[in-house]
Amino acid sequence: MGRRIAPLTLDNLADLPTTCRSCVFWELDPVSGRAAVESGKPELEKEGWISAVLLEWGSCGRIVYVDDNPAGFVLYAPPAYVPRSQSFPTSPVSPDAVQLMISRVLPGYQRQGLGRVLVQTVAKDLVGRGVKAIEAFGAVGRQPSCVLPADHLLAVGFKTVRPHPRYPRLRLEARTTLSWRGDVEVALERLLGGGRKEPALRPF
Repeated sequence: MGRRIAPLTLDNLADLPTTCRSCVFWELDPVSGRAAVESGKPELEKEGWISAVLLEWGSCGRIVYVDDNPAGFVLYAPPAYVPRSQSFPTSPVSPDAVQLMISRVLPGYQRQGLGRVLVQTVAKDLVGRGVKAIEAFGAVGRQPSCVLPADHLLAVGFKTVRPHPRYPRLRLEARTTLSWRGDVEVALERLLGGGRKEPALRPF
Protein backbone atom coordinates (compact mmCIF):
# COMPACT_ATOMS: atom_id res chain seq x y z
CA MET A 1 0.00 0.00 0.00
CA GLY A 2 1.36 3.43 -0.92
CA ARG A 3 1.04 6.70 0.87
CA ARG A 4 2.09 10.24 0.15
CA ILE A 5 1.53 13.72 1.50
CA ALA A 6 0.97 16.46 -1.05
CA PRO A 7 0.70 20.24 -0.74
CA LEU A 8 -2.83 21.54 -1.18
CA THR A 9 -3.23 23.39 -4.50
CA LEU A 10 -6.11 24.41 -6.71
CA ASP A 11 -5.44 21.26 -8.74
CA ASN A 12 -6.17 18.88 -5.86
CA LEU A 13 -8.70 21.02 -3.98
CA ALA A 14 -11.41 18.70 -5.32
CA ASP A 15 -9.93 15.92 -3.15
CA LEU A 16 -11.27 17.63 -0.02
CA PRO A 17 -14.71 16.54 1.21
CA THR A 18 -17.50 18.51 -0.45
CA THR A 19 -18.53 20.22 2.77
CA CYS A 20 -14.95 21.40 3.35
CA ARG A 21 -14.50 22.69 -0.22
CA SER A 22 -17.47 25.00 0.30
CA CYS A 23 -16.66 26.00 3.89
CA VAL A 24 -15.32 29.53 4.39
CA PHE A 25 -15.67 29.64 8.17
CA TRP A 26 -12.03 30.63 8.72
CA GLU A 27 -11.29 32.25 5.37
CA LEU A 28 -13.84 35.08 5.67
CA ASP A 29 -15.13 37.27 8.47
CA PRO A 30 -18.62 36.33 9.75
CA VAL A 31 -20.49 38.90 7.62
CA SER A 32 -18.63 38.07 4.40
CA GLY A 33 -18.98 34.36 5.14
CA ARG A 34 -22.76 34.60 5.44
CA ALA A 35 -22.90 36.65 2.24
CA ALA A 36 -20.87 34.02 0.37
CA VAL A 37 -23.18 31.24 1.52
CA GLU A 38 -26.34 33.20 0.71
CA SER A 39 -25.04 34.04 -2.77
CA GLY A 40 -24.23 30.38 -3.41
CA LYS A 41 -20.56 31.07 -4.07
CA PRO A 42 -18.61 29.75 -1.08
CA GLU A 43 -16.55 27.35 -3.25
CA LEU A 44 -15.37 30.25 -5.41
CA GLU A 45 -14.44 32.20 -2.29
CA LYS A 46 -12.48 29.20 -1.02
CA GLU A 47 -10.60 28.89 -4.29
CA GLY A 48 -9.85 32.60 -4.26
CA TRP A 49 -8.55 32.43 -0.71
CA ILE A 50 -6.26 29.48 -1.42
CA SER A 51 -4.98 31.12 -4.59
CA ALA A 52 -4.18 34.37 -2.76
CA VAL A 53 -2.41 32.66 0.13
CA LEU A 54 -0.38 30.46 -2.23
CA LEU A 55 0.70 33.52 -4.18
CA GLU A 56 1.50 35.77 -1.22
CA TRP A 57 2.67 33.37 1.51
CA GLY A 58 3.07 29.90 0.01
CA SER A 59 1.70 26.46 0.78
CA CYS A 60 -1.20 26.57 3.25
CA GLY A 61 -2.35 22.95 3.39
CA ARG A 62 -1.51 19.29 3.01
CA ILE A 63 -3.48 16.24 1.88
CA VAL A 64 -2.46 12.73 2.91
CA TYR A 65 -3.24 9.96 0.44
CA VAL A 66 -3.35 6.22 1.02
CA ASP A 67 -3.28 4.24 -2.23
CA ASP A 68 -4.09 7.50 -4.02
CA ASN A 69 -7.28 7.91 -1.97
CA PRO A 70 -7.58 11.09 0.14
CA ALA A 71 -7.33 10.07 3.80
CA GLY A 72 -7.07 13.43 5.54
CA PHE A 73 -6.08 17.06 5.18
CA VAL A 74 -4.96 20.11 7.10
CA LEU A 75 -5.18 23.88 6.48
CA TYR A 76 -2.99 26.53 8.11
CA ALA A 77 -1.97 30.15 7.52
CA PRO A 78 -0.67 33.25 9.28
CA PRO A 79 -3.47 34.88 11.30
CA ALA A 80 -3.50 37.88 8.94
CA TYR A 81 -5.08 35.55 6.36
CA VAL A 82 -7.63 34.13 8.81
CA PRO A 83 -10.23 36.87 9.48
CA ARG A 84 -12.49 34.69 11.63
CA SER A 85 -9.73 34.24 14.20
CA GLN A 86 -10.31 37.81 15.38
CA SER A 87 -13.82 36.82 16.51
CA PHE A 88 -12.58 34.43 19.19
CA PRO A 89 -12.39 35.54 22.82
CA THR A 90 -8.86 34.16 23.17
CA SER A 91 -7.47 35.92 20.09
CA PRO A 92 -5.07 37.06 18.80
CA VAL A 93 -2.73 34.30 17.71
CA SER A 94 0.82 35.04 18.86
CA PRO A 95 2.92 37.01 16.36
CA ASP A 96 5.51 34.23 16.12
CA ALA A 97 2.95 31.55 15.24
CA VAL A 98 0.90 30.32 12.29
CA GLN A 99 -2.70 29.29 12.88
CA LEU A 100 -3.82 25.70 12.42
CA MET A 101 -7.29 26.28 10.98
CA ILE A 102 -8.69 22.81 10.48
CA SER A 103 -7.49 19.21 10.32
CA ARG A 104 -9.59 16.23 9.33
CA VAL A 105 -9.00 12.51 9.03
CA LEU A 106 -11.66 10.88 6.88
CA PRO A 107 -13.83 7.94 7.96
CA GLY A 108 -12.04 4.66 7.51
CA TYR A 109 -8.67 6.18 8.38
CA GLN A 110 -9.40 7.53 11.85
CA ARG A 111 -7.77 6.41 15.12
CA GLN A 112 -4.66 5.34 13.25
CA GLY A 113 -2.35 8.23 14.10
CA LEU A 114 -2.92 10.28 10.94
CA GLY A 115 -3.98 13.34 12.93
CA ARG A 116 -0.53 13.40 14.47
CA VAL A 117 1.03 12.82 11.06
CA LEU A 118 -0.72 15.90 9.69
CA VAL A 119 0.39 18.07 12.60
CA GLN A 120 4.00 16.98 12.21
CA THR A 121 3.87 17.65 8.49
CA VAL A 122 2.73 21.21 9.18
CA ALA A 123 5.44 21.65 11.80
CA LYS A 124 8.19 20.45 9.45
CA ASP A 125 7.01 22.87 6.78
CA LEU A 126 6.95 25.76 9.23
CA VAL A 127 10.36 24.98 10.73
CA GLY A 128 11.75 25.18 7.20
CA ARG A 129 10.20 28.65 6.88
CA GLY A 130 11.58 29.84 10.19
CA VAL A 131 8.20 29.85 11.96
CA LYS A 132 8.47 29.09 15.67
CA ALA A 133 5.07 27.67 16.58
CA ILE A 134 1.58 26.56 15.60
CA GLU A 135 -1.46 27.85 17.45
CA ALA A 136 -5.11 26.87 17.24
CA PHE A 137 -8.42 27.69 18.83
CA GLY A 138 -9.90 24.64 20.48
CA ALA A 139 -13.54 23.86 21.13
CA VAL A 140 -14.87 22.56 24.44
CA GLY A 141 -18.25 20.82 24.26
CA ARG A 142 -20.60 21.15 21.30
CA GLN A 143 -19.17 23.86 19.07
CA PRO A 144 -18.94 24.58 15.30
CA SER A 145 -17.48 21.62 13.42
CA CYS A 146 -14.86 23.88 11.86
CA VAL A 147 -13.24 24.41 15.26
CA LEU A 148 -11.02 21.54 16.35
CA PRO A 149 -11.88 19.87 19.67
CA ALA A 150 -9.50 21.03 22.38
CA ASP A 151 -9.08 17.40 23.50
CA HIS A 152 -7.81 16.46 20.04
CA LEU A 153 -5.27 19.29 20.03
CA LEU A 154 -4.03 18.28 23.48
CA ALA A 155 -3.75 14.67 22.32
CA VAL A 156 -1.45 15.60 19.43
CA GLY A 157 0.89 17.69 21.56
CA PHE A 158 -0.59 21.17 21.91
CA LYS A 159 -0.61 22.98 25.26
CA THR A 160 -3.10 25.56 26.45
CA VAL A 161 -1.66 29.10 26.44
CA ARG A 162 -4.89 31.02 27.07
CA PRO A 163 -7.65 29.13 28.88
CA HIS A 164 -11.33 29.69 28.18
CA PRO A 165 -14.42 27.64 29.05
CA ARG A 166 -15.43 27.29 25.38
CA TYR A 167 -12.56 28.38 23.12
CA PRO A 168 -9.10 27.99 24.66
CA ARG A 169 -6.11 28.91 22.53
CA LEU A 170 -3.47 26.21 22.31
CA ARG A 171 0.13 26.18 21.09
CA LEU A 172 2.68 23.71 19.80
CA GLU A 173 6.35 24.60 19.45
CA ALA A 174 7.17 23.48 15.92
CA ARG A 175 10.59 22.03 16.69
CA THR A 176 9.29 19.73 19.41
CA THR A 177 7.63 17.60 16.75
CA LEU A 178 10.95 16.64 15.17
CA SER A 179 11.32 13.91 17.79
CA TRP A 180 8.00 12.38 16.74
CA ARG A 181 9.25 10.83 13.51
CA GLY A 182 9.59 7.29 14.83
CA ASP A 183 6.15 7.34 16.42
CA VAL A 184 4.56 8.70 13.27
CA GLU A 185 6.20 6.13 11.01
CA VAL A 186 4.98 3.36 13.32
CA ALA A 187 1.45 4.79 13.10
CA LEU A 188 1.60 4.82 9.33
CA GLU A 189 2.95 1.29 9.17
CA ARG A 190 0.12 0.13 11.43
CA LEU A 191 -2.41 1.92 9.24
CA LEU A 192 -0.98 0.37 6.11
CA GLY A 193 -0.58 -3.11 7.51
CA GLY A 194 3.19 -3.13 7.39
CA GLY A 195 3.42 -2.15 3.74
CA ARG A 196 6.51 -1.01 1.92
CA LYS A 197 8.49 1.55 3.88
CA GLU A 198 8.90 5.00 2.38
CA PRO A 199 9.77 8.40 3.83
CA ALA A 200 6.36 8.93 5.37
CA LEU A 201 6.37 12.68 5.82
CA ARG A 202 8.22 14.02 2.82
CA PRO A 203 6.06 16.63 1.07
CA PHE A 204 5.67 16.05 -2.68
